[in-house]
Amino acid sequence: MPQTTPFSAKIIPNPYGSGHSHYTPVEESYGGLVYHDNNLVSGSLEALIQHLVPTVDYYPDRSYIFTFLLSSRLFLHPFELMSRVCYLCVEHHRVGDPQIDKKRIRDIAPKIVQLLTEWTETFPYDFRDERMMRSLKEMTHRLAFGDELSRRAMQRLIQRLLRKLTILGQYEESLVTSGTAAAAAAAVAAAAAAEKPGGLKVKQHVVRREDSVLNLCDDPFILAQQLTHIEMERLSYIGPEEFVQAFTQKRPSDNHKSFFSKRRASNLEAYVEWFNRLSYLVATEICLPVKKKHRARVLEFFIDVARECFNIGNFNSLMAIITGMNMNPVSRLKKTWGKVNTDKFEILEHQMDPSNNFYNYRTALRGATQRSATAHTTREKIVIPFFSLFIKDIYFLNEGCASRMPNGHINFEKFWELAKQVSEFLSWRQVICPFERDRKTLQYLISVSVFTEDELQLASYESEGPENNLERDTRRSLRSSLSRM
Repeated sequence: MPQTTPFSAKIIPNPYGSGHSHYTPVEESYGGLVYHDNNLVSGSLEALIQHLVPTVDYYPDRSYIFTFLLSSRLFLHPFELMSRVCYLCVEHHRVGDPQIDKKRIRDIAPKIVQLLTEWTETFPYDFRDERMMRSLKEMTHRLAFGDELSRRAMQRLIQRLLRKLTILGQYEESLVTSGTAAAAAAAVAAAAAAEKPGGLKVKQHVVRREDSVLNLCDDPFILAQQLTHIEMERLSYIGPEEFVQAFTQKRPSDNHKSFFSKRRASNLEAYVEWFNRLSYLVATEICLPVKKKHRARVLEFFIDVARECFNIGNFNSLMAIITGMNMNPVSRLKKTWGKVNTDKFEILEHQMDPSNNFYNYRTALRGATQRSATAHTTREKIVIPFFSLFIKDIYFLNEGCASRMPNGHINFEKFWELAKQVSEFLSWRQVICPFERDRKTLQYLISVSVFTEDELQLASYESEGPENNLERDTRRSLRSSLSRM
């Protein structure tokens, strides 16, 4: 087994090796675990569960704990796993003699606490299930039978877990609040525009708010830092298990107790929605100004912001900004682009070019990862991947390789690789953002109203008129539909 920590970016370079094919089956009584060059490659579910359970003389490697807890939810509910682990840890060792039972529990208790500590700290969201919390509390009582120190350690563990879940709940509530605030801002802007005499509207068919990001923050480096704050906060709340459940669809033949039919990957989805919001925000800010020189200034500003994001290692904001500037309502503004030096933008586009499976970006990401691994400052540790591509990589890993072997064994080679990718994400996620917070700018970025796709298109046409009959027909249609809203 690889002896590595799941929070290290160096977790298992290739955990199952590529040498000769000599296999050594072990623990046949549980269906067997199969090794290749001393690395676990497959096993029955029961054998893998047994391999997770500590004994007086054995404690599983941390990389195995992380990999199995991450992947096991594909085959059984975390509560079912918890039930089996608790039985094997305690009940399985009871002999009926109170004194012997007490000694056995006292001997094994510290390792049980250690295992549950790793579970609750790495996968805390599993314990939003009331049954999981109940099992945890029951285990506390069982350990009290033999070891007071372990009972107290379990109580501290539960207190830490409850604090984490409380913070998670507050974060999720803030997402709802910020979304409500953005909707309210849009409604207020529309109402204010409706109250103005028709002749006073800047553009008759587009509600143009007067505030702008440049009024709050005209320093590209500071705005890039504030975007990095938002990215890193949202990354920090994504549970590693969400990468597994996001691509697991319940099939008719699946166990009816499927965990995934009851829970959505809400934090992961919220992060993807943030990318979309930032893209639309960038496009909105560019299309908002009436004057061409003002639009050009905003365009140049966001090009500089994108470059600062690249320098920081914030590839997700970088790609969101490039996406916003490549949206049709922005890209068609030829007169505006004509006033901008596009050399810097073309360099950034080259870095994020999708050709050859994003070869240039992946090279830059490896460089940022190496910089992070040898960093002397927190600033140098920042790595924020282009998240949609990161998810896509995990998706194709999941789809491209079977989870079970022909003999029914679980394909652990696949899950070592999955754990490697998710573990790298965890190492990026745990970095604390070192930049000073600008609360007004942060609030603006997450709550200011942005144009819809139709509003952007119409704003673009009203900034620089249609060039052909198709665009004229589109503008006419958009004016008609938006005026009725």
